[in-house]
Amino acid sequence: MKASFQKYILNFKQASGTSRGVLYTKETYFLKLVENDTIGIGECGLFKGLSCDDTPYYEEKLKWLCANIHQNKEFLLQELMEYPSIQFGLEQALLSLKSENIFDLFPSKFTKSQDAININGLIWMGSEAFMKQQILDKLKAGFSTIKMKIGAIDFETELSLLKSIRKEFSSNEIELRVDANGAFKPKDALEKLNRLAEFEIHSIEQPIKQGQTNEMAELCLKTPLPIALDEELIGIFDVTKKQKLLQIINPQYIILKPSLVGGFNGSEEWIHLAEKQQIGWWITSALESNIGLNAIAQWTYTLGNKIPQGLGTGGLFINNFECPLEVKKGYLNYNNLKNWKFNL
Repeated sequence: MKASFQKYILNFKQASGTSRGVLYTKETYFLKLVENDTIGIGECGLFKGLSCDDTPYYEEKLKWLCANIHQNKEFLLQELMEYPSIQFGLEQALLSLKSENIFDLFPSKFTKSQDAININGLIWMGSEAFMKQQILDKLKAGFSTIKMKIGAIDFETELSLLKSIRKEFSSNEIELRVDANGAFKPKDALEKLNRLAEFEIHSIEQPIKQGQTNEMAELCLKTPLPIALDEELIGIFDVTKKQKLLQIINPQYIILKPSLVGGFNGSEEWIHLAEKQQIGWWITSALESNIGLNAIAQWTYTLGNKIPQGLGTGGLFINNFECPLEVKKGYLNYNNLKNWKFNL
């Protein structure tokens, strides 16, 4: 078996705002395996500024993987423990290599176009007018769950946007999720959660910055609306430490981005621990290209989680790869009449 990798820059169709800043491009890497003329492809979805493996040695680790690809999978995954996005790329590439179809990693009713995945519509930060237009567009497109990023513009303005949705749509008609990306200060977070709860919010992701374990635990105990941990899970590799974090904070939900938490294996470890504590969960992509998104979507379908997932990011880039994934009326579909166009 031989392995190689290639860097690729994804360009956003329009600048996408988060509380960490505005995104214009997204760097990613593709891992290619070749064995007996058979090819396997995986995406190592590095997320600059967020991934724990955003280090100066990232490409050196990819070179190491390519040089040691003859080693067994368990050894490689263990050695890549602190590089979760590379772990995930390797998992994908090995599955791809062994599949009848290079992009059909988890054959199911989803990949046969017989079923679809319920997803939320994502509202990016920006001006009030820009965010309002996005909301209208998502509702028109048939989404029944909307996730709005908050924490970058004035909080009162964000509340007025939520209020305008609730004036027209009840919580039975539209489910509202918000994602603060750690933007709130611990001292005023509970007050903000109380105000958000007036609009029957389904959940809030990461209200305060990760690493404030005791403050987050207190918030999860007192919160009037469910809290979902997201960034809090990044950089925790040991299963005992994962269990301890969930036991201390005891959140209502956790959100899993395979590129950030160690791929399928790392995500399933979190899911197992969460379910033991009766903590809910869902899966979200982390701005991968359609290669990584396809892998996440196919795997997510096999998990049988019926609540809306965060997998609607495939249309964000101008230079993404054409593929069978399609978003229709708030659902992610796999149209197997459409062909892949992946030309690296």
